[in-house]
Amino acid sequence: MGKMIVSCQTCGLLCRPAAAVEPGRCPRCAAELALRRHASLQRTWALVVAAAICYVPANLLPVLTTNTLRSSESDTVLGGVIYLYTTGSWPLALIVLIASVMIPVGKLGALAYLLISIQRGSVEGSRKRTRVFRAVEFIGRWSMLDVFVIAFVVALVQLPPAMTAQPGPGVPFFAAVVVLTMFAALSFDPRLIWGGFAERRQRDG
Repeated sequence: MGKMIVSCQTCGLLCRPAAAVEPGRCPRCAAELALRRHASLQRTWALVVAAAICYVPANLLPVLTTNTLRSSESDTVLGGVIYLYTTGSWPLALIVLIASVMIPVGKLGALAYLLISIQRGSVEGSRKRTRVFRAVEFIGRWSMLDVFVIAFVVALVQLPPAMTAQPGPGVPFFAAVVVLTMFAALSFDPRLIWGGFAERRQRDG
């Protein structure tokens, strides 16, 4: 196997595979080693497409319904952002805008960019794609921020019978987008980013 090494998908230990067909098991955690994650691109594409589909109703459907003695009002994400901004709560409006709109779109766009560039066999820009993937992993830690904001507002505005707030039908779709993008990032094999570069080096000798 020469100097080839493989990273354990469970504990991250770098190991020397026993053979190309049967790499063996990790000496630290005994997990089965794999040179590539099986059907990584197909699974990641499926999760990205599913998340993009769920993102549409997540933004079109109300995410918060406020009931008062006089009226009942339902707000979508953008409607809530506008309302928070016009009422002077611009820091909270900015948090909701970033967490609910910019982060999901950014993650979907970044994953789609990585998948398309790998499928096209692009060799140049591997370092850039690696930085993009690390950014996806970093912002993934804040993916549930919008759901937590909604839950916080719901808990804050419980003043029955004068006023009550309930999560709207758009919240489950937002949660689905968060979960699907998280699984998409986990199913993506970052070793594919450098796969074309390694193959070209082998051809060039």
